This record gives sequence, C-alpha cells and structure tokens, in this order.
Amino acid sequence: MTPEQLAHRTSRAVDAAVQGGRDFGLTVTEPRVLHDLFSVVVHLAPSPVVARVLTVVPQHADLDSLAGRQRVELDMVRWLADRGTPVVPPSLLIPAEPVRVDGFSMTFWQLVEEVKDREPDYVANAGLVPGLHAAMRDYPGELGFLSAAEPRFIDDGIAMLEQRPDLIDPADLERMRREWRVLEPIVRSRTMFEWKFPGIDVQPVHGDSPVANIFHGVGGDLYADFEMVTLGPVEWDMALLGPDCEAAYNCAAQRRGMRPLNEDVLSFVNAVGMLVAFASLALTPQLPLLVDAMRQLPEQWRSMPFAGSLAA
Repeated sequence: MTPEQLAHRTSRAVDAAVQGGRDFGLTVTEPRVLHDLFSVVVHLAPSPVVARVLTVVPQHADLDSLAGRQRVELDMVRWLADRGTPVVPPSLLIPAEPVRVDGFSMTFWQLVEEVKDREPDYVANAGLVPGLHAAMRDYPGELGFLSAAEPRFIDDGIAMLEQRPDLIDPADLERMRREWRVLEPIVRSRTMFEWKFPGIDVQPVHGDSPVANIFHGVGGDLYADFEMVTLGPVEWDMALLGPDCEAAYNCAAQRRGMRPLNEDVLSFVNAVGMLVAFASLALTPQLPLLVDAMRQLPEQWRSMPFAGSLAA
C-alpha cells in the first residue's frame, strides 16, 4: 500500500470508530488516533472510550472469525477484571461485544491515562507475567490449543513468500518449509504436544507477548491486548525474549511457587515464533514497514537450532 492508501485506511477506520461510538449514544467531537499499526486505536473524545479497530489482518480472516477472536478477548478481560486482575477493561458505556462498521470489526475500551515518556522495560515486565499466568489459570471459557500460533497463517505465509523472492532468501524459505513439517503436528495437536513434552501443563495464556503489552497507566501497570489469548504452555508468552527476560520470569515464578520455564519447551516456542514472524512478511502489502522491522530476523534465526532441536 502507498502512504496515501495507508492514510486513507486510517481515516476510514477512524470514521468507522466514530460512527460505532455514536450508534451507542456517545458524544464524539474530537477523535484522536493513539496508535496505528495492526489496529487503529482511537480515543473517541470527549467520551472516555477508546476504540480498537482491526486493520491489518491475515488474508484468510473474515469478519466472523475476527469477531470470534475479539469476543473471546472481551470475555477473558471481563473475567480477569471481575477478579481484581489489573487489566485495561472494556468500556462500560458500550456492550462488551465486537461491533462492525464499514467492513471493520472493532471493540471498545475504557480510557486509561498513560504515564508519559516512560520507556518500556521488558525485563521488569517479564517479572509481571507469572502474576498474569496465575490469574488466568482458572479461566473457565473454551480456548483453542496454541491458536495464537495460527497454523493457517504460517501455511499462507510460506505460499506467499514462494512468490516474493525479494522478501526472503531461498535457503531461508526452504528451512521454513522443513521446520514447519517438524513443528506443525505439535502445534496442531495438544495430544502430540503432551506426548512430546510429558509433564508440561497447559493453561490459558496471553498469546501475544504480554511483556510487550503492559500498559503503564498513571494508577499502575495494566495487562492489555488479549486478542490472541490461547491455551498453551506458559513458555509461549516468553518466546524469543532472551535470557534476561527468562530469568526475570523464573525469579517471579519461584516467589509464587510456580514452575520455572522449561528449556525444551522454550526451544519449541522460539522455533514456532520465528516461523510466525517470517510468515508475517505476508502482511507487508498491508503494512510495508514490516520489511525493515524484520531485516535482522534471518541472522538471528540462522544462529538458532533447527526446529528447536526437535528433529534431532
């Protein structure tokens, strides 16, 4: 997409968010974009409501599947908020359901004032993740096993990259294919995972790197962005974060009487995480900045064991 097309998409998303808010009786006169990457996040000022409008989505996703994912997110966050877990909560002024306007699916959240000019401290954030895992453990809703890995997304990513030699080295693409043949059966089957990693429990997890999704509110840190919530090992939430973050997680987990991260499972989720990252290049027509954002990825990947050593 050209810069003009990207700007037009953002403008459409803002207009849709405003319309969605007004349809529920909100006064919206000064909408302000807070964030614009995979979603356009809009403060519907002066109302204390923030709309999150999905704009960059996999080619296989339709409005029904997007709304289904958003519905699970809203249910999880409401459940956590009711139990006192510090989360960015859904808006109380709009029903906690996905809303469709002009081809977009969106959700509405309470406006929380953010601490300004605070640099993210991912190691410190990693120490907060065991608390989230403890809070999520008893969630009673139904979740798919490792749905956040999105096997269809990886399949489509490989197919797309076969047509885009400008985005990936042929040797790396071949490694993707070979690794996915090893990893896919474990990603798609809880039974296969439990056979491969005996004694490793699975539970509800955030699904989308909670270390990078801690919102620094003026009243304290809040867990946010549960769009990819899934059933899986706790290691999934620590994929590709490195030894410092892993150590911070383990320290906090030990204080809570929880198990430390398992090295074999970490190798597995790191390998899958890399394939998801490469598959994300399929989204570059919708989000061109991904090309530069992932420029260092191949070098890092080549230093990692093939398929997390699972093929050995």
